[in-house]
Amino acid sequence: MEFKNHAKQAQEILHETKDCCQRWRCCFVPELKFILLAVLYAMMFSHAVAYDPLDPTGNITIKWDVMSWTPDGYVAAVTMNNFQMYRGIMSPGWTLGWNWAKKEVIWTMVGSQTTEQGDCSKFKGAVPHCCKRNPTVVDLLPGVPYNQQFSNCCKGGVLAGWAQDPTASVSAFQVSVGLAGTSNKTVKLPKNFTLLGPGPGYTCGPAKIVPSTVFLTTDRRRKTQALMTWNVTCTYSQFLASKNPSCCVSFSSFYNDTITPCPSCACGCQNKKNCIMSNSKLLHKAGINTPKKDNTPLLQCTHHMCPVRVHWHVKLNYKDYWRVKVAITNFNYRMNYTQWSLVAQHPNLNNVTQVFSFDYKPLVPYESINDTGMFYGMKFYNDLLMEAGPLGNVQSELLLQKNKDTFTLKNGWAFPRKVYFNGDECKLPPPDTYPFLPNSAYAKPVAISTLAASLFLLVLAIW
Repeated sequence: MEFKNHAKQAQEILHETKDCCQRWRCCFVPELKFILLAVLYAMMFSHAVAYDPLDPTGNITIKWDVMSWTPDGYVAAVTMNNFQMYRGIMSPGWTLGWNWAKKEVIWTMVGSQTTEQGDCSKFKGAVPHCCKRNPTVVDLLPGVPYNQQFSNCCKGGVLAGWAQDPTASVSAFQVSVGLAGTSNKTVKLPKNFTLLGPGPGYTCGPAKIVPSTVFLTTDRRRKTQALMTWNVTCTYSQFLASKNPSCCVSFSSFYNDTITPCPSCACGCQNKKNCIMSNSKLLHKAGINTPKKDNTPLLQCTHHMCPVRVHWHVKLNYKDYWRVKVAITNFNYRMNYTQWSLVAQHPNLNNVTQVFSFDYKPLVPYESINDTGMFYGMKFYNDLLMEAGPLGNVQSELLLQKNKDTFTLKNGWAFPRKVYFNGDECKLPPPDTYPFLPNSAYAKPVAISTLAASLFLLVLAIW
């Protein structure tokens, strides 16, 4: 529907421009067509843009390695690699889907399962695991029997960001496909891949055949390779995930008593009637905090209506250093954020001296710029951001060394330019509301003029 609306808008622009050209006879038709095509392209894809300036090469790559042929198909190892630096997939985990090119079926799966079996009534004897033309696959939960496990499987679909924990950013399963090709020339690649992580936001490209993956044996003395390999690349767009931000930022400082709150309705106020007060008796009702299957949040009533708030407080100013306190608060009664991550962009993050109670890793998307840092919880200490309530916050302090050529407390310089929580950009307050320095500069000219007058009188008295 959105595509049709954009096409209609472009057609209207074309007609209006054509009428203008006929009246004024001043248009160059080839250049006009090129411009209109560019406008149409921008309209079509403006809401699906997946480029992240802080992680320009971030994506999730799904690799299919055909390991062996069977009488009616093949056995493949499917590996999902999260190459996004700071965006992971939280519980209830990823969901992967595709359309078969022919009439393939899934005989068996190890390390994952399909959500539906489909109609397998035409099979007599052995019944396939799934007969649907468009299977939907989910990861198995931790603790499944050993004979159902595959390497890097069974994490409940949870994937960490690559910069946070590379070993936890991989998920894999094995699938045996039947009624398919039995050679490199007869196999047809699946189409229309979809990835939910756990909600919308990812767009997957077509499967592309790539050079076969090479494996090393356990003794690392022999190399083997897959019989056939194809890749699918999925990129994330926050615009596709949600029309509203999922977090907001507030500011405060030691030099001003004013606290700059999150903007009102920063994350949308359409659910204002469905929120719950922090002192409500309903919070003591059994099952109120139980997560829903559709991941519907239960938010605490606030003016910003955001699930997460990040507060940046400029705490102290030393001679050669300055200190910042960062607090993250969860306002969702139905969500525990496991392996959360916080990304901030600030010009002085290239001189971080010490970070207390958070792990820190600089992000350098461009070699010449080092102004972005990633913060995440220490394992088994504060890597779990609890649901809304007394325990629903984590906090840390940063000590930064000053660059005397650039450091200032004026004009909001001490506050971050961008903030991301779990890979989604947070809503910042308007710049004119930032805490400002008290205006004490007026006394200096008065003191200087008084001193000058005194010196002048003294000179006259001597003469």
